[in-house]
Amino acid sequence: MAAPAGSLVAAVLAHSGRLDKEDLGTRIGRLSRRVEELKGEVCNMINKKYSEFLPSMQSAEELVSQVEGLSSNIDLLKAGIESEVQRDLNVAVAEFTELKQQLERDTLVLSILKKLQEFDTAIKEYNTALLEKKYVAAAQQLEKARSSLKTLESRKGFELKILKALGTELTVQTQNMLYHLGEEWQKLAVWKLPPSKESSSLESAMHSELHLRTVPSKEEDIAGPPVAAVLQAFAVLGELHTKLKIFGQLLLKYILKPLISYPSLQPFTEEQSDVFILRFKPEEPNLDHSSPVEVFDKIKLIFEVLHKYLLNVPLEQPVEDKKECRVTLAGLLGDMIWEELSDCLIQNCLVNSIPTNSSKLEQYIEVIKSTEEFEKALKNMQFLKGDTTDLLKYARNVNSHFANKKCQDVIVAARNLMTSEIHNTVKIAPDSCVALPRLPDPGAGDHLKMQKTSKLLHNDAVKLENETKLSQYTFSLPTCRISSSVEKLMELAYQTLLEATASTDQCCIQLFYSVRNIFQLFYDVVPTYHKENLQKLPQLAAIHHNNCMYIAHHLLTLGHQFRYRLTNILCDGAATFVDLVPGFRRLGMECFLAQMRVQKGEILERLSSARNFSNMDDEENYCAANKAIRQVLHQLKRLGKVWQDVLPVNVYCKAMGTLLNTALSEIVARIAALEDISAEDADRLYSLCRTMVEEGPQVFTPLPEDDKNKKYQEEVPVYVQKWMTFKELMIILQANLQEIVDQWADGKGPLAAEFSAAEVKSLIRALFQNTERRAAALAKIK
Repeated sequence: MAAPAGSLVAAVLAHSGRLDKEDLGTRIGRLSRRVEELKGEVCNMINKKYSEFLPSMQSAEELVSQVEGLSSNIDLLKAGIESEVQRDLNVAVAEFTELKQQLERDTLVLSILKKLQEFDTAIKEYNTALLEKKYVAAAQQLEKARSSLKTLESRKGFELKILKALGTELTVQTQNMLYHLGEEWQKLAVWKLPPSKESSSLESAMHSELHLRTVPSKEEDIAGPPVAAVLQAFAVLGELHTKLKIFGQLLLKYILKPLISYPSLQPFTEEQSDVFILRFKPEEPNLDHSSPVEVFDKIKLIFEVLHKYLLNVPLEQPVEDKKECRVTLAGLLGDMIWEELSDCLIQNCLVNSIPTNSSKLEQYIEVIKSTEEFEKALKNMQFLKGDTTDLLKYARNVNSHFANKKCQDVIVAARNLMTSEIHNTVKIAPDSCVALPRLPDPGAGDHLKMQKTSKLLHNDAVKLENETKLSQYTFSLPTCRISSSVEKLMELAYQTLLEATASTDQCCIQLFYSVRNIFQLFYDVVPTYHKENLQKLPQLAAIHHNNCMYIAHHLLTLGHQFRYRLTNILCDGAATFVDLVPGFRRLGMECFLAQMRVQKGEILERLSSARNFSNMDDEENYCAANKAIRQVLHQLKRLGKVWQDVLPVNVYCKAMGTLLNTALSEIVARIAALEDISAEDADRLYSLCRTMVEEGPQVFTPLPEDDKNKKYQEEVPVYVQKWMTFKELMIILQANLQEIVDQWADGKGPLAAEFSAAEVKSLIRALFQNTERRAAALAKIK
């Protein structure tokens, strides 16, 4: 058919004048019919091969030659028509348009046939390459077939039924290729892992192994394809990233992270004829945490092994119409795992190596150098690229991390002390020496001049001093008991501030404010954490009161002691803790006052069972009142014991005096409110009151030594406001009318100092019958 087609074209182009349009139309129609026939034959052949799977090699080759001949004839005819139409465009436009469109459609059909031919050729060459284990060539042919199929699928209006069969064939061959590559990859890197249940323990790490097949030499190519070929084929098919990601995760989980986390693990390598084995061996660790230098050396060894036997492979990934992109396998793996590895090294290695004392900061230079060498080695092996990583930045920023770690450690230690038991106490006294750091002398310069000037003024003013001097303990905290944890907390604050004086400016500021945070944390944590015990246990409330007063006492001068030793930014007045003092005093007082209210409530509740002290001639009423009095005294004695040697003496006496005063006030109010008191009632009420007067002072036992407590028991009227009122009430209960009038003494006697005229009259009316003598006595009470 090629020769007749050629003579037809020659006849068409032989005319030198006007084109014979009718003859040309006939010929183009004949050519179009031939194209349709040829399309049918090609599609039939492709369909038989890929859909019906019939062998048709010879007919396919004949069709290829026919397609090529027909294609060249169409090109010549197209060129002739275009030149002819161009010469006589105005006349032939309408007539030639339909012919030209038909020709273009034929050209499009032909291009589709060419793509089908290219797809078929690519699949044949892929099969040949795969049998010869030329994986890169096979992968490239698959990609060519995929490109051809995409082109065919993009042609609108030519949705061939055969495309579905071609797509299925391409998918099957791609999966077949990936299966063969996967088999080869499993031979290159073999993992021997522990059971999944034990994946995070030291024992399981000991059972992890990685076997790497050594790369065969040129003479040993028969043993298998080189590593580069397998990996290059994966890259061409776009599956390299997935395979490498899985390998990287296994490497992190079973090799790299255990080396960082367990100091006792040491990498052990063994090289055999065709395999290189990487495993672990145990070793006694010197420390709880590995030093960064040791960890970097271990990790570097792992990467050196991988680089030598597996990852030193350049990958050329040619892309159409673009420059070649040349990368290495080590670089790809580094991009995938470096961020996670770097975070692990920082959190489990570098963080633990940060010094806890500023004197050790200079020794940290060794760690920084080791980090630099580690990164440099990884860059040389192409695992890393670009500028400094987060790992090195973290190591170089040691001053900031030291300050952060120190502050964190201080806060953690402080919180542990705050949440420890309050009842473990130590006794402090004005002359006791607390284990606080010895502070350096204030700085030289202006401060020294000020000191010298003050000394001179002091020497000149000696003669003007008053002979009466204040005690050296005037501004000292009185003797009491505080929690041992609070004493340690105060020591921690002093030690931290002393550390700040030897640190850089930034670190100094951070440590100073960490100390402030300690006290603010105490203010928030202790009342909340120990809330239940502080409400229920009077002794703990007293200890907490002392703790707050102790802290407030030190905060008054804490900033001043370090003022000239801290950085200049803090020396201008910021280094103070005085603003925290009122809050701590209020915290201690509120807690203790809340406990006092609880105790007052219990006293009043017990006295409420005394049946208002009425009808004491009734034995049952008397027993109830006597029981109430005994319970109140027992409660006060118990409080006196639990607060003994805990509260400062003056606070103890005020607290016990207030509670005893509450009981006496309630008794006086109840008795004064009685409307009728018989003689027997008066005697029994007097007996109850005498019990309170005799045993009440005995609750004042602020000191463990009984002989020292007598002084405070004799001073009960000083601390109990209603003491004399109570005693006057006892006198009234046993006195006659004349004695009462004498005690009143026209409003100037001791009775008038304690009771109002109305109260005395009410008591007289309740105690005595209505007689002229009573009326006369009442008349004198005014």
